[in-house]
Amino acid sequence: MPRIETVTAISRFTGTNWSRLLPLCIALLLAVLVACGGGDSPFDPETPTDWPAYGGDRGGSGFSPASQITRDNVDQLEQAWVYQTGEGTDLGWFKFQNTPILNGGLLFISTPLNAIIAIDPASGEEVWHYDPMLSRNKQRTQGWVSRGVAYWEDEAASTGAACSNRIFFGTLDATLLALDAETGLPCEDFGEGGVVRLDRGVGPVIDGQYAMTSPPAIVGDVVITGSSIRDNFRVEEAFGTVRGFDARTGEEIWAWDPIPRSPSDRGYETWTPEGATKTGAANAWAPLSGDELRDMVFIPTGSASPDFYGGERLGENLFSSSVVALRASSGEYIWHFQVVHHDIFDYDVAAQPSLVTVNRDGRQIDAVAVATKMGHIFVLNRDTGEPLFPVEERPVPASDVPGEEAWPTQPFPVLPPPLLEPKIGVEDAWGTSVGSESTCRVALETARNEGIFTPPSFEGSVIFPWWGGGVNWGGASYDPERNVLVTAVKRLPAVMKLVPRKSETEGSMLGTPYTNSGGVLYGTNGLPCIAPPWGILVGVNLDSGEIEWRVPLGEMPPETVFPPQELLGTMFWGGPITTAGGLVFAAGSLDGHLRAFDVETGEELWKAKLPAGGQATPMSYEFDDRQYVVIAAGGHGSLGNEQGDYFVAFALPDGE
Repeated sequence: MPRIETVTAISRFTGTNWSRLLPLCIALLLAVLVACGGGDSPFDPETPTDWPAYGGDRGGSGFSPASQITRDNVDQLEQAWVYQTGEGTDLGWFKFQNTPILNGGLLFISTPLNAIIAIDPASGEEVWHYDPMLSRNKQRTQGWVSRGVAYWEDEAASTGAACSNRIFFGTLDATLLALDAETGLPCEDFGEGGVVRLDRGVGPVIDGQYAMTSPPAIVGDVVITGSSIRDNFRVEEAFGTVRGFDARTGEEIWAWDPIPRSPSDRGYETWTPEGATKTGAANAWAPLSGDELRDMVFIPTGSASPDFYGGERLGENLFSSSVVALRASSGEYIWHFQVVHHDIFDYDVAAQPSLVTVNRDGRQIDAVAVATKMGHIFVLNRDTGEPLFPVEERPVPASDVPGEEAWPTQPFPVLPPPLLEPKIGVEDAWGTSVGSESTCRVALETARNEGIFTPPSFEGSVIFPWWGGGVNWGGASYDPERNVLVTAVKRLPAVMKLVPRKSETEGSMLGTPYTNSGGVLYGTNGLPCIAPPWGILVGVNLDSGEIEWRVPLGEMPPETVFPPQELLGTMFWGGPITTAGGLVFAAGSLDGHLRAFDVETGEELWKAKLPAGGQATPMSYEFDDRQYVVIAAGGHGSLGNEQGDYFVAFALPDGE
C-alpha cells in the first residue's frame, strides 16, 4: 500500500480490495451528473440516489431520492456496518458534527481532528486516509469540529488524470485543502502543494481563532469559502470575508466582505464610519448553498462583533445576520434579506439556506427557505430575495444600556408562523421540585423580559429563544414530493447580562465599555427553567405556509432521575433529513438515538440506540441496490454525553 508522509500531512491507502476499482469507476460514471452540479435540484427524477454534497445536494435540500426504506418497512432497519476513525476524544470541546457525502462510489468523511477519510459505502471499510496533522496543543476556540467536505469533478481533465476528481476541505488551521478523491493525495497544482491559506488579507487574525468548520460550496469551477471566527471576543475582529477560488489552481477569483468598508460600498450608510472601519466578523460559518443554473451562491452571515453590545457599530449593520445572494463566478451582489437588524442577540443565520419550490397561484416559484435561531422561517424568491409570504416590521423593545441603540423594529414572518412562542414569563417557571421551580421563578422575575428581541441589560434580560437556537447549524430538510420543510427547533430560555468593564484587557467584548455573562436558565435540578419539550421536530407546508405537525424530539436518558411522567423533547445538536420513502431521520437528542418519523404526520416509527451521542445530521444513499442511512456518533463536548469516533450505517436486511 503506498504511503506518503510530509512534515505537515499524512495520506495513506488502506483499502486492499482492488476488485472494487471497476464498480467504483462504473459508479463514478453514474454519479457524474450529480457530483458535477446536476445534483443542484432535488426535483429531477433522474437524480442518482447518492448524497453528493453536505446538504444532500448543493442547494441544501437535505433530501434523499432513495425510496427503498419506507414507512411500511422502516421498523426492520438493522445495523449494516460501523466504522471507527481511531481518534481520541480527550481534547475537550470535541464535537462530532460530520455529515458524509457519497460521490464516485466512495463515502467521504471528515473528523473533528480534520482527517479526511474515504470508505466503502457498502462495507464501511477504509480505502484511504489523509491527516493534515494539526497541532493538538494549539488553543482552538471553535473546539474540535468539522461538518464535512465538498466534491468536484474537472470536466476538462483527461480521463484518468490525477486530481480530476477532488475533495475540498477547510481546516481549523485556516487552510483550504484539495485532495485527489481516488487516492487522498494532495493536488499539487492547487495553491502551494494542495493548500491555500485562508487567514491572509482578512484583518487582524489571532492564531487558533480563525478557521473553517463547515464545508466549502462549489458552483461550477469555483470553490467558495466562509469562515469560523471566535464569538464575542473583541470589536476589532477578523473580517468575515467570503471568497471564491479557482478549483483547478487555487487562485482567488473574488472576495466579498459582509461589512461595507468604504463609502462607495453598498450598505455603508447602515453603519457609522468608525463602525464600518473596525468592526469584524459577520462571517458565514454555516454551510453555503449554490444554484449552478443561476450562477448563484447564497451566503448565511453571522452577527457583527461583538455579539451582545453594538454601541461601537450603531446602525442597521448590513450585511450581518442576513442571507445574501452573490454571483458565484464573480462575487457580484444580487440581493439580500436581513433577518435581524443591528444584531445584539447573537442571532446568526446559522442554518444552510434551503433551495425549495413554492406553489403560488398555480405557478411554481423557485425560492430560498431561511430557518433562523429565532424560530422564524423566511421564504424568499430565489431570483429577487422578495418574501413569498408576508413579512412585517414590528416594534421591539429599546435598550436601556448607555451607548447602545437597539434597532426599533425587526422583521417577523406572518407565514410560516413562528415555530416558538414570542415570550416566556414567570408563569412558565418550571422544575421537578418546589425548590427548583422557585429558583427558576426568581430568575424570570428579576430579569428584564419584554418578549423576543429584549436587549441585553445590566439586570440581565431573558433571551428567548436562546442564541443557540431555535434553528442552528442542523438546518432544515425539504421534501419536494410533498412540499414540506422539516426542521428541528430548540426551546430553551436564556439570560444575558452586561457588566461595566473593570479592565481593558480582561473578559469578553474587548473594545467596549462592558463585558457580559449569561447562558441557558437551569433550575437546581439541572433542567431548563420551562417545562418540556426543549427540542421539537416541525413540519411546515410550503404551499400554504402552515405548520402541519410538531412533535417532541428525543427523551431524557433513562439513567437520569425524574418524576414518573416522561420528559420528552431534549436539548439537541444536529438536523433532520427527508427521503423519498416518506421518512424523516433525525438524531441529536440527549438519549443518543437515531429516529425515523412519518414526514406527513410526524409520528415516530423507529429508533435505534447509537454507540455514542449522535449530535450530527444523518444522510442516506442507495448503493448496490441497498439503501443506507448513516450517522456520525461521537457526542458533543459541551453536553457531557457519551463520546466516541463512530460512523454507523443502517439498512434493511439483505434480500428485503
